[in-house]
Amino acid sequence: MKTIIAAYSGVLRGTGSGILSALQDLSWLSKTQVEKQLQVISVLQWVLSFLVLGVGCTIILMYILCTDCWLLAAAYLAWLVFDWNTPKKGGRRSQWVRNWAVWRYFRDYFPVRLVKTHNLATHRNYIFGYHPHGIMGLGAFCNFSTEATGVSQKFPGIRPYLATLAGNFRMPILRDYLMSGGIIPVNRDTIDYILSKNGTGNAIVIVVGGAAESLNCMPGKNSVTLKNRKGFVKLALRHGADLVPVYSFGENEVYKQVIFEEGSWGRWVQKKFQKYVGFAPCIFHGRGLFSATSWGLVPYSKPITTVVGEPIAIAKIENPSQKEIDFYHSLYVNSLIKLFDKHKTKFGLDETEVLEVN
Repeated sequence: MKTIIAAYSGVLRGTGSGILSALQDLSWLSKTQVEKQLQVISVLQWVLSFLVLGVGCTIILMYILCTDCWLLAAAYLAWLVFDWNTPKKGGRRSQWVRNWAVWRYFRDYFPVRLVKTHNLATHRNYIFGYHPHGIMGLGAFCNFSTEATGVSQKFPGIRPYLATLAGNFRMPILRDYLMSGGIIPVNRDTIDYILSKNGTGNAIVIVVGGAAESLNCMPGKNSVTLKNRKGFVKLALRHGADLVPVYSFGENEVYKQVIFEEGSWGRWVQKKFQKYVGFAPCIFHGRGLFSATSWGLVPYSKPITTVVGEPIAIAKIENPSQKEIDFYHSLYVNSLIKLFDKHKTKFGLDETEVLEVN
């Protein structure tokens, strides 16, 4: 009974430490085993949230509308209408959520590490280009939507906003969960608002390769979809926001994916989804919940090291020409390649490894 009370108290405190202490009282579990299982569970809950939370909550909400508790669902829907534009204005981040203990277990599972190479001035705004996308952008989430790797301590005065599909913010409950971590829709209106009406010290993290890049990610492959991705450069020029290249070593290692060749029916279906829905369905797998040798949705525990490069100073040009966009885009590409080459051997890659820019 004391063990149960201790675990329940830990949940109420929101730290997770009470649960760990209670579980350690069980003689058949070692501290290492308990921590490892908590790490696996913490990662799995995010993966399931990413995949099914939005759809699941929508179905539950519709079901409640058909029951005697319909008033609760109706009240939430009324609130949803009232709060609809909040994501476009920077969302509603919660430092309490960003500091949950579950994210520290999430970090330690891989582990995820954030490497700072240069200071960022708080009187400027920034657009971080995050590469590569991977299957779910796990490194981007852990580093910039939680405090698990100490982003606020490493970049004091900088508020990171991770940009993701706008469709996620039409899903009940999921939208609130995402906003609590500082996640915003990746659309022009939102980015314009944050860079022009939210003061300085803002850093918008855009996974530049997007869904197209996720279709080609696989272990051992270091490639980015960037040659024709110039919209983020245009946004940076319009607002005078400095561009910062970010490369995450190991992002492609945590899942295995079935890669469909160009021209195959599988790739045709993926591209159609990408065009009309905004995301590309991938056939992938990781390890199982209880065994690293079985298949499942839990990613493999491979290190993810996210390196934040040197900011590229950007002049404010309200209506940049294509020539100006191309010039700063080439600067960005070269800066990303240099960042990759400088750090690749530190994180397990050969000196001969080359970053493929598509």
